[in-house]
Parts: sequence; C-alpha cells; structure tokens
Amino acid sequence: MSTPLRPGDPAGLGRYELVGRLGEGGMGTVYLGRDSDGGRLVAIKMVRPEFAHETEFRGRFRSEVNRAKQVPSFSTAEVLDADPDHEPPYLVVEYVDGPSLAVEVRERGPLSGAALQGVAVGIATALTAIHGAEVIHRDLKPGNVLFARGGIKVIDFGIARAFEATSQHTRTDQMVGTVSYMAPERFDPVNGRPATPAADIFAWGAVVVFAATGRSPFAADSAAGTAMRILTSEPDLTGVPESLRGAVAWTLAKDPEARPTARELLDLLLAGEASRPAAATATAAATENAPVPVPAKRGRKAAVIATAVAVLAATGAGLTIRGLRDDSPATTGATSPSSAVAAKPGLAGTASGEPASGSAASSRPAPRPSARSLSPLEKLQAIRNGKRKTLIHSVQLDQDLAMESHYTEIEAGDGTGRKSEFALIPAGVDFLVQSLAASTPGRPVCLGVRLTEESAKLTQSECFTGPGTQFELIPAEKKDDQGRPAYYIYNDSSGYLLWDGKSFYVQEVGDGDPIYTFSFVDRGPLPS
Repeated sequence: MSTPLRPGDPAGLGRYELVGRLGEGGMGTVYLGRDSDGGRLVAIKMVRPEFAHETEFRGRFRSEVNRAKQVPSFSTAEVLDADPDHEPPYLVVEYVDGPSLAVEVRERGPLSGAALQGVAVGIATALTAIHGAEVIHRDLKPGNVLFARGGIKVIDFGIARAFEATSQHTRTDQMVGTVSYMAPERFDPVNGRPATPAADIFAWGAVVVFAATGRSPFAADSAAGTAMRILTSEPDLTGVPESLRGAVAWTLAKDPEARPTARELLDLLLAGEASRPAAATATAAATENAPVPVPAKRGRKAAVIATAVAVLAATGAGLTIRGLRDDSPATTGATSPSSAVAAKPGLAGTASGEPASGSAASSRPAPRPSARSLSPLEKLQAIRNGKRKTLIHSVQLDQDLAMESHYTEIEAGDGTGRKSEFALIPAGVDFLVQSLAASTPGRPVCLGVRLTEESAKLTQSECFTGPGTQFELIPAEKKDDQGRPAYYIYNDSSGYLLWDGKSFYVQEVGDGDPIYTFSFVDRGPLPS
C-alpha cells in the first residue's frame, strides 16, 4: 500500500512521475511511480545521497543493476530500468500490489498447509533464478517477500552488493542484512569469506520458519543474542510442519558447504519430504518440539563470536551478548517520573519535589521491600503506572529506543546504559515518555514530536501535557518474541511511531497503517 508523498519528495525521477511512497530503509526511499510511456505503475528506489556521492558506488551500482536485469522473472520482481548517473541514482522495478510476508504473518498469523508450501517453493524458485544469473540477494527476509497475483515475488535482490562493497561501505558497521536471517559466516567478515549463494539458502530456512511460526528460528532478547544463537545453537523448528522440517534443517546448517544449492532445494521441495537427506532428517528430529537454549559451545572460535559482537555493536544492533534481564538493579541518580509530573500543571506533586499536601512526612521510614518477585504482568502494570524503569523495545527492529543527553533525535540502541532507560508518566489515558538519561534534577526531559515541512521527528521535549508530547499505547495482536505484550505507539496529533533507517519519526495521520510495534522491558524500580 502506498502513502502520500511528503513535502520535499521529488515530483518525478527521469521519465517517471512519482505518485506515492511505498517505504523507506537504510539504502533509500521507495516510491510508487508511473511510467510516462504507457502509464504503467512501477516501484522506484531512490538511493540515499550519502551513497550517491561516491564514484565507486555508482560504478558498482551500474554493474549490479545490469546483472540483476538478467534474472528471469520467476517469482521475482523484474528489474526494469535504472539511472546510476542521475542525482540521486535510482532503480526501477516491477510494482507488486500485495502485502509482504512480514505484514501477512503479523496481521493474519503464521501460514500453514498449501499457503506455507507455496511460499517455500516460491522463494526457492526465486533464488534458483537469482543464483542462476550469478546474483546473490544478501538481504532475503520476510519484508522482501511479497504476495502477488499468481504467487510469490522476491524483491530487492542483487543491488545490496553495491552498497556493501564500496570503499566507504566495507566496514563492519555497513554490512547489509537483517540479523535474524543472516548466515553464521556473515558474522565473521575478517576471517571468513565474502557472501555466497549459501547465505541466501540459510536465509530461506529462517524465512520459512518465520512464515510457519511467526518467529525466527534463533530468536533471542537482542540482536546480539540472536547472532550468538545463529553461531552456536541449533535452530528451534518447533511448529514447522513435517513436510518442510527436513528441508529447513538442511538449509540452516552452520557450514555453508553443507547446505543445498537453490536448485537442489527446489528439487527437494517439488519431490516431497520422502527424498530429504538423512542428515537433515536427523537434525529436524533433534529439534522437534524442543526450544533451543543458548549454550556456550566450544566448537567455534571465540574470535568469531567476538567479531560478530563487534559487528553488531558497530551497527547499533547490540553491544553485549546478554539477555534483557527483568531484575536489573536500579541506576542511581535518575530523575523519577514523579518529578517530571510535578513540574507541570494538572499533574500530581510539586515542582520542588516536596511531598504534596496530605502526603506522608519525609521522616517516615521507607517501606520494607517485599520478598515476593513481581510477575511479568505486575511489572508491566507498574511500568504503566510510572513506578519502574523500562526499555522501549522495537519488536520489528529488535533494538531499543535510545536518547543521548546531548543529542535531540531518538535513535535505535542496544538496550545498554541509561540512554535506553525511560519511564512512562500517566496523563489521563495517555502517557508522557520521560528519558532518564537526558533528565536532570528539576529539568525532566520527555519524548516529543517536532513538525517540519518534511517530517514529524521524534525528539527531546520538556515534559508537559500537550498534543506533541502525549502518546497512546494501542495493543497489537502479536506479542514480542519473549511473549511480552506489544503496542503501537500513537500520537494523536501526528500518527504512529516509525523508523526511517536512521532515527524514529511519527507518521502523519492518514499516511497508512502502522508498521512497528513496541514492548516494554522492565529495568527495575525507579529511584525514590
């Protein structure tokens, strides 16, 4: 589904008129366009300016686009046109008017039966065509699998190499891919090999598990934890039907040499489960109905894991291999939400921090803490009541909101440090969201919406009740991968909280359906 163009968007690119927005990511913005020759609707990816300024990138972009044009349109979106010399460069592909696998599973639930089999075969068919043209996808994920009339269409193949391989984009912080669907060898760019077709085959297995279950086969509390499981654990295939489990297990082998080719995979799917290899059958049986823990396996070198952690840290995906603990000790010195509430009219308390009229004297001894641990539901209720610190976890990004005290825009972080700690302040049925890192005594700082001609950015604000600072938590149907309730975060005056590849912004009302959901991870009691 397209959304209206925003102020500042171009009206056209080359011979194509732009009529709407289809999405935005780390590589650029995707527009819905109309070809002046016949009026055909197309999808146009306009490259971000920071890539376009590099001469080497344009050369690689031209080469990769020419190669991608050779891919037969079997279950793939056809590459129609490109202009690497345009300011900025752009790529034109077939417009597929259908939801992505990510949206379909989120809104309707996991697939089963013929629908699941059709997705598995469709993606394998696409990879057979892509690899047959000597192209590697590099970023196969549910968001790049679209439901089209007549079957599956895989998009965004091939050109990722142009973004990944230019001189300014070979560092670990520019590796292209989505952690949950990345093969183990991709986390070791120093000692390992360049991406091969086998990495796409691994991604096929992870995508099919997602289609069948609604989760990654290596799901963890953080991107770094997911990477650790990819490197060291067997996949959790619980919920994958018997008809696909052997093929999926084969594709998720740690060793790329042990995985099938796309042609072998497609032949296996078309021939049926009876012909699956014995090794895959044994792996599938071992993982059936058994969720996988995170073992400290010694078979892989610690240096590989350390490199993977460094990669994730550089991308902002995760600094430390760890779970997000719900019993973390309180961080001293944080400003409590009660002081933020007290600073503005209509909220309980006093700006000076003194007890409100009728409250207990400050000399009263603090109550003794209860020995009983709070349940997850009680922690969530306490967070919503402004009693406990929280991480605000983006379910789709598998990262957490972060606010640096010296930087106004809100970014995605790894969930460590005070920059990721917030407190919800009830304001009627809505909430203010206070940053514990940016707040100082007497000066609480909250999230707010800053409207510009081009966008509605999420940024720092004073804590006060108003249209730009109050947010509603709208329950989502799906929980996060740890079973925590997930919510859409909605600002009544501007819209839903979204991510543009660099920072968070608020989508204008009427621009389209919400995409990102958020859960709240307990970080302990707020300081008194």
